[in-house]
Amino acid sequence: MNRTASIFTGNSNPALAKEIVKYLDMPLSKAFVSTFSEGEIRVKIEENVRGKDVFIIQSTCPPSNNNLMELLILIDALKRASAKRITAVLPYFGYARQDRKDQPRVPITAKLVANLITTAGADRVLTVDLHAGQIQGFFDIPMDHLYAVTTFVDYFNTLKVKNIVVVSPDVGGIKMARAYAKRLESPLAIVDKRRISAEDTEVMNILGEVKGKNALIIDDLVATAGSLVEAAAALKKAGAKDVYAAITHPVLSGPAIKRIEPSFLKKLFVTNTIPVENGKKHKKIKVLSIAPLLAEAIKRIHNEESVSCLFD
Repeated sequence: MNRTASIFTGNSNPALAKEIVKYLDMPLSKAFVSTFSEGEIRVKIEENVRGKDVFIIQSTCPPSNNNLMELLILIDALKRASAKRITAVLPYFGYARQDRKDQPRVPITAKLVANLITTAGADRVLTVDLHAGQIQGFFDIPMDHLYAVTTFVDYFNTLKVKNIVVVSPDVGGIKMARAYAKRLESPLAIVDKRRISAEDTEVMNILGEVKGKNALIIDDLVATAGSLVEAAAALKKAGAKDVYAAITHPVLSGPAIKRIEPSFLKKLFVTNTIPVENGKKHKKIKVLSIAPLLAEAIKRIHNEESVSCLFD
């Protein structure tokens, strides 16, 4: 990376931004991002960005609305400061679960957020493990969609766990789970579940052979952990030995931690796309860094090199 590039961050995940710039051996650019007394977000870019290739690292994680507005205002400030190109780096893309009309009279908020980012002035978007792949089509600007599979598989291989079965927590996650199964050279199983409400599910059946095997549940995000804990219990009941989970985005809202700690999960692996509060204190949660993957993508985008090799 050279002097024609600048990397900024809001307040959503400054620790990840610092890891990324350290990997790239460059400083984190200076911006003042705070709030006025009445709560309005206040932004000032504190260095010259005229003609520069600018990257903003900002997850739209909880508090989602504040972090989204910080991103939009940062984009607008940089655009008005004559940045040459602005890439919004969203390690976690919030509102992604509202990607379709699954009920009458509901919005497609993921599309709305895509429109807001584009209208604010972003020229490109970089993100990791979208909740639904079709969200890429919501953007009218280039989007690079990275996958955390290599980060998880490389770490899981160091644990030398034998006799693994990769488990998709629902039918919709089969494609993602199959990618892990291929790399781990393991069979695949599926949890057949029925959704009771937006936050609660009931596990029905396990499709596939899990008896006597170590199960690895794969998913893109864990929110209240209700589905995850239910799936772990169902796998143990079906005869699985140890149950692990590899989930990219640790939203961990509401009772999630209280559910995970006493559950049948032996270990939950997550990435730092979202900061995990007191992450080191949770015995069952292991946080892996996504910084090298994002840093390599940023470097390749800036150098006008192919990013496709990072999708493998």
